[in-house]
Amino acid sequence: MKASDHAVLAEGLSKRYGGRKNSKQALDDFHLAVPTGSVHGLLGPNGAGKTTAVRILATLLRADGGRALVGGHDVRTEARLVRRQIGFTGQYAAVDEILTGRQNLRMFGRLFHLSPSAAARRADELLEQFDLVEAADKQVSGYSGGMRRRVDLAASMILAPRVLFLDEPTTGLDPRSRNEVWASVRELVAGGTTVLLTTQYLDEADQLADRIAVIEHGRKIADDTPERLKDRIGGDQIEVVVADAGELPLAAKAVARVSDAEPRSDNETLRVSAPVSDRVGALTEVARTLQDEGADVVDIGLRRPTLDEVFLRLTGGRRDTADHRDEGAAPDVPREGEAA
Repeated sequence: MKASDHAVLAEGLSKRYGGRKNSKQALDDFHLAVPTGSVHGLLGPNGAGKTTAVRILATLLRADGGRALVGGHDVRTEARLVRRQIGFTGQYAAVDEILTGRQNLRMFGRLFHLSPSAAARRADELLEQFDLVEAADKQVSGYSGGMRRRVDLAASMILAPRVLFLDEPTTGLDPRSRNEVWASVRELVAGGTTVLLTTQYLDEADQLADRIAVIEHGRKIADDTPERLKDRIGGDQIEVVVADAGELPLAAKAVARVSDAEPRSDNETLRVSAPVSDRVGALTEVARTLQDEGADVVDIGLRRPTLDEVFLRLTGGRRDTADHRDEGAAPDVPREGEAA
């Protein structure tokens, strides 16, 4: 695979924390290829190695082995060039709540060594891009969670990075605020930014990611589009919910006629389900059969497997969390002028 086709390319990364007696292998022959101009999700159970991988790619941590390129530059030997091309948004917003949104962005512009006039121009551009113009001169302390997160995203885009690392970007936000952040991320990608996303919300990865890599025990165990990952666990399912437990055998019999698998019946939810290949034909036949039999049906429909189901199947039931504390020590941040 050619590095020129990918904004992020990792080959055989390894990282171990601790001494000989209490060491932990955080990454073990980890590979990742993120196509330019895409959103790539990185999912895994707590402690799987996600944060370690992102820290290495962002030049905040040295790998023990392997090689990684970001924006075509080696993260170890060309760390300064990598940093000029990336943005990083962590789990918690890094904005100053006493300042206004405009003042925050101008401050970050100055920290990135822009002139006062250039920092002011860039702040105005980002306020427009992230739909923050009306609130620009209000203190951030009065912003909603989604607005604060958008200011944080805007700050990471001061230098228009080619690659943006998003680590749990919507943790703690309400659904409306999450949708606001999602919209902002989509706009960034439409403008040419490549995004590597770690998240504890699998529906977020489903909404945003073009591809998803799943990491377990420091190794990548899957990497595909969300739809193809879902196909791994059975594709489409037909589901029938009946009004009474006595109707379950009748529903199961009707569903069995359109599926090659044994229908699953749940007495608690009064639900019968089974995988099907002919989506429309199966739904039509089951509905007609149950109507002819006079069954009292509460609901009938087709559904795809969720990413939650895929994740649990791939990782043996270990669910993701936002806590990264067991992935190792604090980041090994290089000194100015030192290669990462």
